[in-house]
Amino acid sequence: MLQEIRQVLRLVVLMSKQGRRHGSGSTGGLLILLWDEEAGAQRLNCTVAAAGSWCSGVEIKALQLDLKGRMFPHVSPSLEPDPEDLIPFTELHGSLRLLLSFQMKDARHWPSDWQSDVEAVLQAFSLANAGIQIHLKLKFAQKTSVRDFRAKIKAKVSRADQPPLLLDVSCPEQKRWFLSKPHGWAKRASWCQGGHPVDGGRLPLGIPPQAMDGGLLGDLSVRLVTLLHPCVLQYPNMPTELKSIKVLVYNPCNIPVSGPSGFFQTLPSSMDCQHLGLRGLQCPAHKDPEFRVGTVFTTEQWENEKKCDDEEQESSHLPVQQSLLLFLLLQHRNPFCSHLSDFVAADMLIEHHLEEILCNNKPAVMAAIRTEIGNAMKAQNQRKKQQEKLNSAAEVILSSTMSIVSCSSNVDFRNACFDLMKVADTHALSSHLGESLRRVMSWRFLPVGRCYSTQMEENLLHHGSTKSEI
Repeated sequence: MLQEIRQVLRLVVLMSKQGRRHGSGSTGGLLILLWDEEAGAQRLNCTVAAAGSWCSGVEIKALQLDLKGRMFPHVSPSLEPDPEDLIPFTELHGSLRLLLSFQMKDARHWPSDWQSDVEAVLQAFSLANAGIQIHLKLKFAQKTSVRDFRAKIKAKVSRADQPPLLLDVSCPEQKRWFLSKPHGWAKRASWCQGGHPVDGGRLPLGIPPQAMDGGLLGDLSVRLVTLLHPCVLQYPNMPTELKSIKVLVYNPCNIPVSGPSGFFQTLPSSMDCQHLGLRGLQCPAHKDPEFRVGTVFTTEQWENEKKCDDEEQESSHLPVQQSLLLFLLLQHRNPFCSHLSDFVAADMLIEHHLEEILCNNKPAVMAAIRTEIGNAMKAQNQRKKQQEKLNSAAEVILSSTMSIVSCSSNVDFRNACFDLMKVADTHALSSHLGESLRRVMSWRFLPVGRCYSTQMEENLLHHGSTKSEI
């Protein structure tokens, strides 16, 4: 089922590129409706509906012929979906520009976790197509579940001779664990709710002979874009640690591909981790749906780190755990491609030979990835150096302050210091004063105009926000 959904997305994107007028936009909605028959789960029905400017160039008749003919010869006509399932979608996104249904047989032989795979692909698709609101609805065994993929904050990444890329830069809730723990003056509204993509530029790729023999010709390249979560630009003294690196590869239709895992398995050995300021990289096997698409690496320094779940524990001097998202966006041009079938064939050839393409360009691709990771690590390493200077200064300030209090013969002055810090003796005063000093320095706030504050959150839920980052 996942391959069929990806094929529908491929054809819709290619058709919309051919038929869309310049400047018509790339926003709208996508509905994936999956349901079984009353007799059981042996047959699975799928309906794909689309609305909005992103699919304005789609010709439904041509699409149906491509899908039900040579593209999907093994699928059967499906039952029509319940109109009640389409009403909320049309009310939100307007009249349908696409409504396609098909049926898959022998669903019992599918992997038990195929639903998680579908969710993971749609989640990754949403990241690089932030203008499209995706709705996934599952109806099995008289139970209904709905999941929406919607970008609260979007950022445009300009591309030469191509429409700008619209990325979802919203900081995931699970990566904002520290935002709900402000310390007095560090108000929740001060936190940046998004990220800031960095364009690493376009890297030309050579096409290997095997792919050429298969018919893949033209100009092939990859654009690298990095996104660091969560953003702490407004707190320059806050220590950070890079927890994980996730690599996502997208085909020229901006659809995520599952592989090539073999190529990226060699990434840790190709990185100069010590030079980057890392102890090492590992690629653990994750069962979480979030890690079903792309390749995830964790830094070794966090492998055995004890997780802090105590809500009352002071976290002002704990490093903020950040994750780096690395997009590898493939781009292809062939002046001899004119028909839809040509573009589909080229796109499928790129996916089929992706491992060979990357291996054929391994030195250049690895060097580009090292550069992007290195640029992300520079800021963290600078923060570490700044933190060391601040800690040294804090020790001097604390030592001098305690010397003044301890050596003072004025009892009233000493008692006033104890009362002000709410402590009973000199030892407690030293501990409390040191903690307060570290907190003041770490939580120093510096306004950054391009950051997204929490005050925007309510508006983002209804209207969204888009910035041209690059």
